Amino acid sequence: MLLQRQRLMRLACVAQTCMAQTCMVLACVALSGSPVFAQSPPAASAGPAVPVTVTKALRQDVPVYLKGLGLVAAFNSVLIRTRVDGTLDSVGFTEGQLVKQGSLLAQVDPRPYQAALDQSLAKKASDEATLANAKRDLTRSSQLARNQFAAQQTVDTQASTVAQLEAALKGDDAAIALARLNLDYSHITAPFDGRVGLRQVDPGNFVRAADNSGSYIVALSQIQPISMTFTVAQDSLPAITAAMSRGKPKVLAYSADDATLLDTGELLTIDNAIDPTTGTIKVKATFGNARNTLWPGQFVNARLLINERKGALTVPDSAVQRGPQGLFVYVVKPDQTVMLRPIEVVQDTGQISVVSKGLDENDTVVQSGQSRLSNGTRIAATPAAANS
Repeated sequence: MLLQRQRLMRLACVAQTCMAQTCMVLACVALSGSPVFAQSPPAASAGPAVPVTVTKALRQDVPVYLKGLGLVAAFNSVLIRTRVDGTLDSVGFTEGQLVKQGSLLAQVDPRPYQAALDQSLAKKASDEATLANAKRDLTRSSQLARNQFAAQQTVDTQASTVAQLEAALKGDDAAIALARLNLDYSHITAPFDGRVGLRQVDPGNFVRAADNSGSYIVALSQIQPISMTFTVAQDSLPAITAAMSRGKPKVLAYSADDATLLDTGELLTIDNAIDPTTGTIKVKATFGNARNTLWPGQFVNARLLINERKGALTVPDSAVQRGPQGLFVYVVKPDQTVMLRPIEVVQDTGQISVVSKGLDENDTVVQSGQSRLSNGTRIAATPAAANS
């Protein structure tokens, strides 16, 4: 009996406690005027729109270039040396001057060679007089021999003398030609149009033709036109030969930062062998270089035009982003939110990307400001400038 009474008292206490808690809740609800089961808090309001610049995917013709590091070289280059010994009398140029073919560059003292020429001419005149006399003697001997007043041996001897003198005259002609050539060599002229460098020998110095020290008077380089060589992969050879079959492919020379177009030229030729150690082949191009923007020994970025993609779908390079799954762009939806869309790029010119998959013409894409974007982000779009 005592145990049952204690259980009943416990149950009564629990019931009173529950009733008290219920009353407290009802009292709070009555005071607040709210229902017992309040709704969940509203979702946080969306943040401000992210400012971005946008552009459209457009179709255009895109040239296809092969790129390489080019080395500029003179179209023709020569070290001007003397071909005869003597004192360097004078130079006919100023350092850095543009000269024409045949212009006098330097003069070696010509007097010894003029004297040698005069001596050869005098010897020939003497031999000519001797030959004339020998021919007259031969004529007289022949007449006497026909009348049997002279022996045939005399005639034969005189004929041999005439032949010897005729041979001597030919030797005189050769000596005159050599003397005249040496005299011409004392006047050093430009073999082609070009620009002279720095003078290496001053007037008054004795110069020799057989100078083992390798010294020279001045260097002459032809820079208009000028040439450039660069290497391309051997796999590009079929595309280059195909382009050459259609004409002379265009070659562009850009500055080292790849930002400034220095000059436009054309492909001249392909080397006759592939380098087996690198799997590359050399090609050579020529440039008019009318503005002297190219200089021998200069390194430039070369672009060889081998083809053109007609009506390719393009977007600016800055619109293309790289993620863990590959390349993608942010496409702008009609409700001014963005959607991440994977794409495939088949060509990157450094300014535009040619898209082969993932975009349609006139799709609007984000060009800049992508750092704060994700799927569904609301944007405040500004059209990109036309030249961006």
